[in-house]
Amino acid sequence: MSDLTPRQIKARKTRKKILEAALELFSKKSFDDTTVDEIVKLSGTSKGAFYTHFKSKYEIFFEKFKEIDEVYWEFTQSLPEETDASEKLRQLSELQMVYLRDYWGKDLFRTLYTNASPNNNYFLSQNRAIFKIVHQFVSEGQKKGEFKKDLSPEEITIIITRCMRGTLFDWCIGHDNFDLLLENQKIIHTVLDGIKA
Repeated sequence: MSDLTPRQIKARKTRKKILEAALELFSKKSFDDTTVDEIVKLSGTSKGAFYTHFKSKYEIFFEKFKEIDEVYWEFTQSLPEETDASEKLRQLSELQMVYLRDYWGKDLFRTLYTNASPNNNYFLSQNRAIFKIVHQFVSEGQKKGEFKKDLSPEEITIIITRCMRGTLFDWCIGHDNFDLLLENQKIIHTVLDGIKA
């Protein structure tokens, strides 16, 4: 951070204030009911500053995705080398559920789901960390003979990530008694059993 100019430091602080204000309002009022004017007012910034840092309200979600993608990459670095692929996948899916439940919460995640744009959906991008990491673990498992090879790593990656998204979706629309971790464990266990060699 010492390589940053005072102007760059101020810009980062402004961006952070806007992001935090927007997320607070999205949680309290909903995404649709929150205006840029309200975000600007709560953050103590200007509309010009908002549009300097974000093209739209939706772009604020990208920041949250980048945040969780960093968590995923840090997780992969923490795994012991000898951990088998199915255990890595199990732990990754659990990490995702715990992180989204505890740090994002159901309301913010529901807002994300209901406002996902089909034309610009970073949520489904296969360039995201979650897809790359699942693909890496599946490829490792197939190379070591842990997983079947009747499906490609790409196909298995899609199946696993789709199951993870489906579990999250059910949690978002489900009742308060929906146990995200328990439901995820059942699904990921079933999928991993299905691809075992």
